[in-house]
Amino acid sequence: MSFVYGPVPSRRLGLSLGINIIPAKTCSLDCVYCQCGLTTHKTVTRESYFPVADILSAVRSAVRNSQPATRNPQLTSRHSPSSARQSKIQNPKSRIAFLTFSGDGEPTLNKDIGRLIRRLKREYTIPVAVITNATLISDPQVRRDIMPADLIVPSLDAADQRTFARIDRCHSSIKVEAILEGLKLFRRSYRGKMWLEIMLVKGLNDSVEQLVALRKAVHQIQPDRVQLNTVVRPPAEKFAKPLSHDDLVQIQCLFGPNTDIPTAAKSKVQSPKSKVAGDPDAAIAATVSGRPVTREDIEDSLGIRGATLSASLRRLKRSKRIKPVDYWGKIFYEPA
Repeated sequence: MSFVYGPVPSRRLGLSLGINIIPAKTCSLDCVYCQCGLTTHKTVTRESYFPVADILSAVRSAVRNSQPATRNPQLTSRHSPSSARQSKIQNPKSRIAFLTFSGDGEPTLNKDIGRLIRRLKREYTIPVAVITNATLISDPQVRRDIMPADLIVPSLDAADQRTFARIDRCHSSIKVEAILEGLKLFRRSYRGKMWLEIMLVKGLNDSVEQLVALRKAVHQIQPDRVQLNTVVRPPAEKFAKPLSHDDLVQIQCLFGPNTDIPTAAKSKVQSPKSKVAGDPDAAIAATVSGRPVTREDIEDSLGIRGATLSASLRRLKRSKRIKPVDYWGKIFYEPA
């Protein structure tokens, strides 16, 4: 189990270090557009899947390998006996923009997420983000767990049960009305930023009626921003097709101010001057496990390029650890 991947260029977050705290494809949804493939374990039961210490150790190692850190002796943690955790790590020139709980499943299914967020907030000045499908946000404990995060990015792909079940293929116990109510309750007390993501799939949730219902829900939730996304990486189902940019612009006008169409992340992040420490094959495999990536993504996030990158990709393909996928004229690498 690889608990971290990247840092990867994100269209929304800049250079993001992904933190995966859920077993592969364990989720409450089985979205047709998911870039991580089909869900193999659909559940709404929260569990402690992995030792917290192991996850924290993996994050520390990834941050340390990404750039040097300096310590501020005035920022101390009373809750950690280890000398490596005695002071909050300062990263004023950090390439990493966010420590992001994401991965290939729903992160709030891990009942230790609150503890992990609080520990990372004590140790690092890097902001913590949680990308969630919001299906468990009706649970008061889940709302308490994610409250310390700096940024919450919940998704809402439909405001009616029929469309929601069609595009997100939810667990039978999940109701979109409960999600809407949970998001409204969370927003009232949350002091961080909330960016609500709407994933639009051609022919599934882009009708006028569906969009008007979503706009009404957004008005009730009052997020800081709305982000209109569409399918840009190889999806779980081939029938999940993207909307054109012109379509997204028209929908952006419908939703009004504070509505964004995320663009490519390359202009927002600087490529590292040196490659990540350690085995390049392992670093690439870990990054690919988080989501499909292009060769350019690998160069931007890991600093591995040229002949070294080509050799690593050949070895990983030959050993069947990754495979290339052509999606709309672009080559992505994903787990084989």
